[in-house]
Amino acid sequence: MRRRRFFTGNWVTVLLLAFQVAIFIGETAAGGSESPAVLYQFGAKINVSVQAGEWWRLLTPMFVHIGWMHLLVNSATLYYIGGSVEQMIGHWRYFVIYLLSGITGNLMSFAFGAMNSISAGASTALFGLFGVYIALGVVFRDDAYLRATGRQFAVLALFNFVFDLIAQGIDLWGHLGGLIGGFLLLLVFPLPGQRRRQGRIVQICAIIGYFVICAFLYRIGMVR
Repeated sequence: MRRRRFFTGNWVTVLLLAFQVAIFIGETAAGGSESPAVLYQFGAKINVSVQAGEWWRLLTPMFVHIGWMHLLVNSATLYYIGGSVEQMIGHWRYFVIYLLSGITGNLMSFAFGAMNSISAGASTALFGLFGVYIALGVVFRDDAYLRATGRQFAVLALFNFVFDLIAQGIDLWGHLGGLIGGFLLLLVFPLPGQRRRQGRIVQICAIIGYFVICAFLYRIGMVR
């Protein structure tokens, strides 16, 4: 019974949280989560390293955090927003969209972010969840709750981008890329009712658009 409740609950969110906490414990044990050497060792994104062939740094940064406050804020956001999205769209869609939107955010940071800066954190993937909510509000615009929630997350994302512009050490490009990725990916992996609304053409265009954007960002990052 306990096992059944676990697998019908927000188990993907729980596993993601457990994994990033475990990584943070490893960082701390290795010398501290704010040490550039430790961050490099655990897979933080450094553009010159990605250019040198360490492509996995487009994935691993979303599980690495810089300081306990960074971990705490992102973990709380993942627990509340991630758990809600997981219940709405299902486990596998949520897991795939979370990972791929995080990669999209890191790709945009790779293309336009500072070359030698170190960036890490789940926020690229978390902004992908913002994009999911916005996309749901667009697709199900006759649903008052989803439409209102989508608008709220659009406003929240806008406020975050304004804050990113004036704050230091915030990866604006990573957040923007994650948002775009999450929006498109909900169209790529539609819900059953969503398929009837948007049709196959929208899904195909979203798939093409997502891969074109990712390829473009990767190419820009490699030739900078």
